[in-house]
Amino acid sequence: MTESRVSAPRMGVVERYLSLWVAACIVVGTALGHVFAPTFARLGAMEIARVNLPVALLIWLMIIPMLLKIDFGAMRTVGRHWKGIGVTLFVNWAVKPFSMALLAWIFIRHLFAPYLPAEQIDAYIAGLILLAAAPCTAMVFVWSNLCDGEPNFTLSQVALNDAIMVVAFAPLVALLLGLSAITVPWDTLLLSVLLYIVVPVVIAAIVRRLILARGGAAALARALAALGPVSLAALLLTLVLLFGFQGRQILEQPLVIALLAVPILIQVYFNSGLAYLLNRRLGVAHCVAGPSALIGASNFFELAVAAAVSLFGVQSGAALATVVGVLIEVPVMLSVVHIVRRSRRWYESGRGGVRDA
Repeated sequence: MTESRVSAPRMGVVERYLSLWVAACIVVGTALGHVFAPTFARLGAMEIARVNLPVALLIWLMIIPMLLKIDFGAMRTVGRHWKGIGVTLFVNWAVKPFSMALLAWIFIRHLFAPYLPAEQIDAYIAGLILLAAAPCTAMVFVWSNLCDGEPNFTLSQVALNDAIMVVAFAPLVALLLGLSAITVPWDTLLLSVLLYIVVPVVIAAIVRRLILARGGAAALARALAALGPVSLAALLLTLVLLFGFQGRQILEQPLVIALLAVPILIQVYFNSGLAYLLNRRLGVAHCVAGPSALIGASNFFELAVAAAVSLFGVQSGAALATVVGVLIEVPVMLSVVHIVRRSRRWYESGRGGVRDA
């Protein structure tokens, strides 16, 4: 790996308790949405081509600092861990989106349907599909570091997934929504991909190169440290806005959040377990299998929130479903990290002395 690689820091206090901050944003946003309803109505109406401008700005502030961590040159090293890369790609693109669509159909369309507002069923399913259709690109650096993962593998895997998202996200989402009998305008979907994947990736790549050219890895590390709080603040402000837009619906249907969390929890543990077991079967080193399982299970919730808002609106059930993903992401992924670390001896005992190719 080149000297420009930036190692992920250990999870700080803010990140570790992100779910608490998210819960606080739910309360604050819901309260503000009731007290300042006309203000939130005006913010919700600030749209161009179905893109809410305040949310779009905050999403950019969230995504671009995270993408600065990605070195697309790392894709030159994917061959070093081809088995782990193959497993993660299989789970990310061939299993996770389809398993989530199936879980959404089982739980939201059928088992939980009597307890959910009927007019939002399709939107909830769409939000869950959007949540699972793109693998995480930022927090996985933290998860990988916490489970002593191989940093070169994590970096190359994330860079490869980002490159795939540019071309695969829109067709995959359209296919799964179509299978779920949900109509989505292609122009809006493609606009979301352009705004929230292509443009941020290009901007981040250019800014990263400029920073490295002027100050090297140390300058990039300083920039990431400075921009980290900006990204987190943008995430929390986005949640305040979204729950301000949806406060009345949440107060009237508090059970919705718990029900939406069920398929998300199942798919996280299923996909992480599948990736972990496949890597063990193939004799992949534990330092690769750990981040492979974590990347296979986690979601790019920032993109999911942005796409849901663009496609269905800030007050939609789709936006709410993606926000539920944010709420449970940290505690669930920390539990997966714990399982990966505690099971290392068991994992190594079943590899039969085979080493990762």
